[in-house]
Amino acid sequence: MNVAPGELPLATRVFAFASMCVGFFIALLDIQIVSASLAEIGGGLSAGADELAWVQTSYLIAEIVVIPLSGWLSRVMSTRWLFCASAVGFTLTSLLCGWAWNIESMIVFRALQGFLGGSMIPTVFTTAFIYFNNQQRVIAAATIGCIASLAPTLGPTVGGWITDNWAWHWLFFINLVPGIFVSIVVPMLVRVDRPDPSLLRGADYLGMALMAVFLGCLEYTLEEGPRWDWFGDDTIRATAWISGIAGIAFIWRSLTYSQPVVDLRALTSRNFSLGCFFSFVTGIGIFATIYLTPLFLARVRGFSALEIGEAVFSTGLFQVCAIPFYSVLARRIDLRWLMMFGLACFAVSMWNFTPITHDWGWRELLLPQAFRGFSQQFAATPTVSLTLGGLAPERLKLASGLFNLMRNLGGAIGIAVCGTILNDRTNLHFLRLAEHLNSGNPPMLQFVQRATVNETAARGGDALHGQAAAMKQLWALTLREAQTQTFADAFFVMALCFVVATLMVPLMRKVAMQAAPQRNSH
Repeated sequence: MNVAPGELPLATRVFAFASMCVGFFIALLDIQIVSASLAEIGGGLSAGADELAWVQTSYLIAEIVVIPLSGWLSRVMSTRWLFCASAVGFTLTSLLCGWAWNIESMIVFRALQGFLGGSMIPTVFTTAFIYFNNQQRVIAAATIGCIASLAPTLGPTVGGWITDNWAWHWLFFINLVPGIFVSIVVPMLVRVDRPDPSLLRGADYLGMALMAVFLGCLEYTLEEGPRWDWFGDDTIRATAWISGIAGIAFIWRSLTYSQPVVDLRALTSRNFSLGCFFSFVTGIGIFATIYLTPLFLARVRGFSALEIGEAVFSTGLFQVCAIPFYSVLARRIDLRWLMMFGLACFAVSMWNFTPITHDWGWRELLLPQAFRGFSQQFAATPTVSLTLGGLAPERLKLASGLFNLMRNLGGAIGIAVCGTILNDRTNLHFLRLAEHLNSGNPPMLQFVQRATVNETAARGGDALHGQAAAMKQLWALTLREAQTQTFADAFFVMALCFVVATLMVPLMRKVAMQAAPQRNSH
């Protein structure tokens, strides 16, 4: 007997949705799971720092290209078979990443992993709004919002623990069991729509190509720009121009073609356009803080992968603790005000990072990170319901890809801006500190004299090399303090972003949820 998706037994819907959430989680986890373990991967593959950056960059570029395509692909293949193919591809490429024999093979396999696994992300959003109604949707959205911000946050923690206890290869091998589970269970349970291969005829293949070039070059520019002095580098300048031209052509094509691959017209809805903006800002907060905190702990404190993971773990823990509070409040309070509360708290948590000093460890980071983890649940989750909850089911697939794209773009731009701040402001702070390091600074003179005595003694009385070593210590100390001040600047900029987002929440309208489909759709 044919049954509409929304009329299936609740237990069946919950288990099917939970199975998809497993794939959703591992796809997002793998964005950051390598971030705390790049040094170990580099040692195993004999790769330099510039090459190692591509272990993350290749994954992000491929994923950011496929996410907006997933709406069209799910209409062609159906949601269950697209998710199944994505899970199978992600699992196989995870195995290949663990087997990588050099950095070139790792980069290729990571790009395939991101491309083949990326479709698991937006299809979960679509299924949640088809399967559930009313308060069930609030809980489903809370689950999605939690995973969307929790998985990248846990990435460095999980990755650091795995690398320290086993080996870096297991960063990828741990995907095998959940990947196989999802590949088997989802096709058996998830039947929310039918495939429509006729869409292959007349599809906007030119639009797909333009979008791939636009997003791929944009992601490359954002990832590599801070490292290569932005437009001072010929390659960065070329990819920026290509991205800009392809982006304009893609927008024109999507607005004029009868069957666009991405529904840009959904942006004419106030809630959807504002929701994409909030998703963008939340992406900045989630991904940029995951980038900054491990980087601070590695550069300034010299922490190992496991120590970094332990230090940032509190964010995920407090986000999980926030789930029951959000679930209760979401039934009684307008989601717009919950989101406003979450964004404001996120701004405060970023402000709490600004007094950072060179000796901050897990104890000092506990309060700012706990506050951030709690606020992430209230900032990210209502955005899902407010943005997608009011869309008709036929528009949901194409729009959910665009919504998820904005979060990843926010993360990419946030990381690029933070990288630029770290490069430029470190030099500025170093020069300002160096201005005070002169003969009129008694503490500096005492430090140099003490260090010179110690270094001279360590070198068997060689005063010349002892003094040079003391000056090197002074230089390293100044650089450490300059870097610390620069991290504070980056957190301050993010706090300002969330202040702006908080002030824009009242512009959103209250959402009247669309009902789940009541006719057979599989």
